[in-house]
Amino acid sequence: MGEIRVALAGIGNCASSLVQGVEYYRDADENSENISGLMHNVLGGYRIRDIKFVAAFDIDKRKIGKDLSEAVFTDPNCTTKFKDVPKLEVEVMKGPVLDGVAETTKDSFLVDQKQLPVDVPKILKKTKAEVLISYLPVGSEQATHYYANACLDAGVGYINAIPVFIASDDAWVKKFEEKGLPCIGDDIKSQVGATIVHRTLTKLFEDRGVKLIKTYQLNVGGNTDFQNMLERHRLKSKKISKTEAVQSQMKDRMLDEDIHIGPSDYIPWLKDNKVCFIRMEGKKFGDIPLTIDLRLSVEDSPNSAGIMVDAIRCCKLALDRKTSGVLKSPSSYFMKHPIEQYSDSEAKTRVDEYIKGTRER
Repeated sequence: MGEIRVALAGIGNCASSLVQGVEYYRDADENSENISGLMHNVLGGYRIRDIKFVAAFDIDKRKIGKDLSEAVFTDPNCTTKFKDVPKLEVEVMKGPVLDGVAETTKDSFLVDQKQLPVDVPKILKKTKAEVLISYLPVGSEQATHYYANACLDAGVGYINAIPVFIASDDAWVKKFEEKGLPCIGDDIKSQVGATIVHRTLTKLFEDRGVKLIKTYQLNVGGNTDFQNMLERHRLKSKKISKTEAVQSQMKDRMLDEDIHIGPSDYIPWLKDNKVCFIRMEGKKFGDIPLTIDLRLSVEDSPNSAGIMVDAIRCCKLALDRKTSGVLKSPSSYFMKHPIEQYSDSEAKTRVDEYIKGTRER
């Protein structure tokens, strides 16, 4: 099927897990569809090893100028190393800072103001990138718009892994349609993380006739994502994204005061481990109370990378098929805030149909 040429914006923990994962599964048996950690070993004819990184952008002076294979293990990255990565011959280049650094992370992201950013659209064209993944910090609205426009200028498909709304915003979707380019977004779900567990339990309540009356989801972690989100004004779209992911599973929306979902605190020693606390209070038959208290602990970034390897290949299929605009089926399954919400089981069916080519988008 050929290679998939991928550019990365933000060489943090999620990028590290993705780059490691491509190496980890490089020799996976393509005749097996039962491989630990993968939803699809081969997707639409594309294997994990067909993903080729061709460009990388960051703002931290410790990563700029390094080969991507080295930069993914450079501070402040703290995710688990599960695979050595050979030299990739991809130099990390300086991207525009814009609003990518929060007040809470200015001492973690070391920015050399004398280093000038590169012309990102020019680099994307020069490297013949086909798909760009935005792994920018939460709340980086200006920077997200910059990279989305760079994709439009360079003719590159866009996967938005963060909760700044692009693929769920009609105006941006129209821009990608007009350029004949696909986009997937917004705000990536984990394989088994806080949002999908909360969604699944909410749908279970709904399907089994239990009235959910109050719920919360509190998350803590020790990576720079959680440190960044200590600046609360950057959380507006994140809270919308995570809350809507759960609200969408109910016929009747909960009152705002009865549902609380969002990051809670930054605990440095947790590093890339994310701990989630979910409480759900409901009424079952006879209005008898039912309560669930759940604690989930996951290594955050590999959880994301397990989804991204499929999102990349779905985006490449769209380029092959000349499908433009938002890919609704992949977005609904892979992302927290898609343009159209479905239950996860229905979204999975739609993705399977998309991969087979029986559903356009």
